[in-house]
Amino acid sequence: MVKVGVLAASGYIGGELLRLLLQHPEVEITIATSRKYAGEYVFRVHPNLRGVTELKFSANDASKVMADSEVVFAALPHGESVKIVPQIADAGLKVVDLSADFRLSDKGQYPTWYGYDHPRPDLLEKFVYSIPEINRDQVKGARLVSSPGCTAITATLALAPLLKEKSLGIDRDHVVVDAKVGSSGAGGKPSLYTHFSERFGVVRPYKPAGHRHAAEIEQVLAEMAGESVKVSMSAHAVNMVRGILVTSHVFIAAGVKPLDVWKAYRSMYTGSYFVRLVRDKQGPFRLPDPKLVVGSNFCDVGFELEERTGRLVALSATDNLVKGAAGNAIQSMNLMLGFDEKTGLTSAPLHPV
Repeated sequence: MVKVGVLAASGYIGGELLRLLLQHPEVEITIATSRKYAGEYVFRVHPNLRGVTELKFSANDASKVMADSEVVFAALPHGESVKIVPQIADAGLKVVDLSADFRLSDKGQYPTWYGYDHPRPDLLEKFVYSIPEINRDQVKGARLVSSPGCTAITATLALAPLLKEKSLGIDRDHVVVDAKVGSSGAGGKPSLYTHFSERFGVVRPYKPAGHRHAAEIEQVLAEMAGESVKVSMSAHAVNMVRGILVTSHVFIAAGVKPLDVWKAYRSMYTGSYFVRLVRDKQGPFRLPDPKLVVGSNFCDVGFELEERTGRLVALSATDNLVKGAAGNAIQSMNLMLGFDEKTGLTSAPLHPV
């Protein structure tokens, strides 16, 4: 059994890491940290885990984490992970970081998108930005992995095959990403914005321009295209707890047909268990819907082609806490350790929810 530690395990993502790791047949959770709840039973904070584990939260002590773990998941806030993770990385442990602190390979991007100069730029080139369906071979055997932002991975899984397939003629300067995000994406710390009376029933634009996840999407799409890509992204808070629906708009070459788009997706995702292509002609669920992936590590991807205007609408849906965070992180760990990447993650989505 591989000994696993989880940093900042009391948040929503930390709770999902614990839930999924507790059912993983190859790992043992040896330590789960929390500054606020050190010494408290995990199930008091994550009541869904009552009867599943008697684990207690530990203090956020890097030396204890390193002593008790072989693999460390860091679910710390942006700007906090970079204060702790370098010690763990320098000690030679395997790390899966879920913050934004190691996602961008170019240190010059951090002042622009996150407002600080990266204190450990030497580590940026050592971390692998992990979307297994896109860069599985890079993740296999890696020691340091950075897991994407929830909206970034959801959008990227729909867009990457399109930018990779040159025959589609995608306009690289006009990629538009529109995201609808559930309330759990804001984390567990309450505020006026997440207060029930203010949050319930809304479709609220909260970042119509300049969303940080655009930098991650551009980074991957540029690799796919072999040239720079410009992503314009907007995000909305919507009336659901879990889930993201991303509607992306790209403009294509004349003469492209739906079969050409299907071939691009099939070429990249054949054999990728967690990407499901959804484009049915009947029934209520004809295209990706976040309601149908809740609790799972699936990303549903579909599209519609508007030949009159040369617009391709690519849609993708994930559970933001699973494929958008904890599930993708564990899938990455599986590859790092040489396990089947599906291990511990094959539960079907919940329906209805």
